[in-house]
Amino acid sequence: MYSNLFSSTIVQPKLQNRYEGKNLTPHLVSFRELVPEITSTSYLTHPIYYYPAKFIPHVVKYCIDNYTRENDWIIDPFAGSGTVGLESNLAKRNAVLLDLNYLLNHIIPIKIPKDKTTLDIFVLNKKLKQIFNNDSQFTPNWSNIDYWYPPEMLELLKKYWAGQKKLDNDLYSMIIQSTLVKVSKQFSYAEHKTPKLFKSKHKKEFIDNLLKKDWKSELINAMTTISNNTIKSINQYTNITKNNNNEILYFGGVDSASYKIEKNLQIDCLITSPPYLQAQEYIRTFKLDLYWLGYTEIQIKEISKLEIPYRKTKELIETETLNKIREKLQIKNLIELLNSYFYFTIVSLENAMTNLKRGGLACIFIGNPKVDGLEVETWRIFNEYFAEKGFLFRAIYEDQIKTRQLFKTRNNKNPDGMKSEFLLIIEKL
Repeated sequence: MYSNLFSSTIVQPKLQNRYEGKNLTPHLVSFRELVPEITSTSYLTHPIYYYPAKFIPHVVKYCIDNYTRENDWIIDPFAGSGTVGLESNLAKRNAVLLDLNYLLNHIIPIKIPKDKTTLDIFVLNKKLKQIFNNDSQFTPNWSNIDYWYPPEMLELLKKYWAGQKKLDNDLYSMIIQSTLVKVSKQFSYAEHKTPKLFKSKHKKEFIDNLLKKDWKSELINAMTTISNNTIKSINQYTNITKNNNNEILYFGGVDSASYKIEKNLQIDCLITSPPYLQAQEYIRTFKLDLYWLGYTEIQIKEISKLEIPYRKTKELIETETLNKIREKLQIKNLIELLNSYFYFTIVSLENAMTNLKRGGLACIFIGNPKVDGLEVETWRIFNEYFAEKGFLFRAIYEDQIKTRQLFKTRNNKNPDGMKSEFLLIIEKL
């Protein structure tokens, strides 16, 4: 079905049948060079919400341009910050986005707004003044909220959040909400530039020093600056997409391993970047954000239990490569993590591909992490598994990682992190 779409500027690997997966060699590429029109990963509305390990838009655009047509339907079962949805809409494709994180339901309406009306900065700033003058309070439904703030900052943030929640539920309100999410992390004891939620000595010193200054004015200035920058990004995006009428369906707070989309919806392509092995605790990263957004401890605990590290497998995924890794591992909890990761990740991919058309492609972008010093060739394991399920291998690309932010005190058997990421492309027969 899509053989005529394999016409990019790089040499495509020779197609192989599903039984020739043992000696596959990745084709070295640079997606940033293949998609030079994207000069920054944070262009347009991509950076409105912070999200760790974002799917870089270059890879998504490459897949969309080479393996889909206008008005096709694309699915991403690990939608994260909605990169696939945004790039799909820009290219006049439709998309279905699934993610365990409730945050997706707040990201998409502002990142990919349906309303194409130009927003007015004057109106936005008027609403900000209403919030700054609000006297009521909103208290997150979290018994531990006091731990993350000095009392005076917490009290002011409660007032600002209460003011935001009084606003009409429009795009202006969403802009202010996204701004409050950012400043509520920035003006807290929690590190706001690194994944996972934790209180650091460095951040406590930063807040203590801030309290000695005119921190209220700094908070107001931060909110005004961030909100004004966001409205500019949205106006730029809506101007570019004003003639695009494609659908972006999104479902946050759902389990991608079991959630069923409409039976009659035919999917043309899967484009996704699953969470990496040993790097999945996204709910923990966003707990503070979710509580401010109004979610309860019960709701957050329920979805936290569904994160891969905390789930028990129902059956064992077996492939030649995966079995060899299991044989070499000696630590029980690492074996359990390995089993859990591949079971729930593969089941989520399978579930998303239920409605994939015959001849439709799955583009899976993933890295090869190390477990106890052993490299786990994730892409090869996926390919071996889906080959047995009737999928045809089409291509494997290796994109070497140029920059990476690491913890300076990191102490493990892979201190430099992964060297490359891989794009696996398989076809449903």
